[in-house]
Amino acid sequence: MRVVLGLSGASGAVYGVEFLKRCPAEEKFVILTRWGRSLLKSEAGLSPEDLAPFSKKIYSTDDMSSPLASGSNPFDAMVVLPCSVATLGKIANGISDTLLTRVAEVAMKERRRLILCVRETPLSTVALANAHKLSQDGVIIMPVSPPFYMTPRTIEEMVASFADKVIGTLGLPVPAGWRSEDLE
Repeated sequence: MRVVLGLSGASGAVYGVEFLKRCPAEEKFVILTRWGRSLLKSEAGLSPEDLAPFSKKIYSTDDMSSPLASGSNPFDAMVVLPCSVATLGKIANGISDTLLTRVAEVAMKERRRLILCVRETPLSTVALANAHKLSQDGVIIMPVSPPFYMTPRTIEEMVASFADKVIGTLGLPVPAGWRSEDLE
């Protein structure tokens, strides 16, 4: 599976990093926005180079010449984690002025899986309308909302639980879920 991860300028870079580290996809590509890069540094103490061992290639969102910008270069899914409300709005309204928003447009037009993990709260009526519009077009809107039913003891466990939830939504294998033994 080929997965594209976009890190936008919403707080929560640790979620994107954990997803990247845990995702078992064969090929992973990263798109970093300018603010995503800034939050990666300020929130996680990481540089783009720190992500290199977990990805095939890292692109700046200014690199509109990336092969990912073309629908003729297939990928299976795109995850934007964290997804800012500004990025959500651009994608909802077809504004593909950056590599991140262009690849999201490609995912939509080619009917590839697109998951937007919105990290901002509260949400305005405009943001909710944009999320609704995208959901009607098949985009999965997945607010960053860590689960507590597995009784996480640390922030790292909470972040990992949410990353696993996203990975599972892609259809990839994840650790057993809540009370999964009851299904046996």
